Amino acid sequence: MQRRTLIHRSLATGALLLTGALASLPAMAQGQWPTGKPITYLVPFAPGGNTDTLARVIAQPLGAALGTPVVIDNKGGAGGSVGSAIAARAPADGYLILGGTISSHAINVSLYPKLDYDPIKSFAPVAMLGSGPLVLVVPSSSPYKTLNDVLAASKAKPGGLSSASAGTGTSPHMALEFLAYQSGVKFTHVPYKGSGPAVQDVVSGQVDMMFDTTLIVGPHIQSGKLRPIAVTSAKRLESLPDVPTVAESGQKGFEVGSWQAVFAPAHTPKPVVDRLHSEIMKIIATPEVQARLKSFGMLPSSMSPAELGEFQKAEVAKWAQVVKSAGIKVD
Repeated sequence: MQRRTLIHRSLATGALLLTGALASLPAMAQGQWPTGKPITYLVPFAPGGNTDTLARVIAQPLGAALGTPVVIDNKGGAGGSVGSAIAARAPADGYLILGGTISSHAINVSLYPKLDYDPIKSFAPVAMLGSGPLVLVVPSSSPYKTLNDVLAASKAKPGGLSSASAGTGTSPHMALEFLAYQSGVKFTHVPYKGSGPAVQDVVSGQVDMMFDTTLIVGPHIQSGKLRPIAVTSAKRLESLPDVPTVAESGQKGFEVGSWQAVFAPAHTPKPVVDRLHSEIMKIIATPEVQARLKSFGMLPSSMSPAELGEFQKAEVAKWAQVVKSAGIKVD
């Protein structure tokens, strides 16, 4: 009888401890975000760019799936470093996610002597959204029609042709620097706080050219305001079958891709990360979003958080070599 009483007491104590442990976890770790408090989707670039556009594709259905609003917050600057540093300092409670990119989470650590975050240690990988090549474009009024035209003109002009980008350290900037390094031709880099304002100045002819994704330059190519010169992928794009690759145009081995992912602050509980990953992957898998991503020139991804983490480490190492070999420095 005494032994049975002790067993009952032990079971009761265990149940109380388990209940207390569950209660101490954030509600979202148990499968549900409390309503009333919005989740911030921090975009470390200006509105209108790739990261911002993808965030707006994901935010509404993600909020619906989690039962609480997802609010976009743009904090642009320093190639995504300003907003990423803010996200790195945020509480790891599932109420902030970050749109991370090849620049903010792979390139910047080699470009900037001091970052207020570590691209790997400061974040928990959540979901890879996709990746895509860049397109080199010039205004429709430009006399340049091939990559050789661009290189010859830049070689002949003091300081070289001007090339816009979404900011120092972004993939459009790195594509330019990689082209300069490989071809031996100099260009003048003109950084902006996002792709939106950059492409407008190229369309108007204030800047000679730019690299960017088809998400940004595609509509202007279709409208006839921009002329595509070359794509940075290994193969031609289905959406631009008549546009040669940079490698085809004489720069053998040239290949640059731009990727987009979602991260959370480091130490965000695994159940929270897993739920976010699951819901985002469901959104990415819908036919509507798949079609939209492909129309952007992006290939959707199905990487797990662990796979994204390993991929990111490899990208950090790769771009460290490119930055060092090209001698790129940012004050």
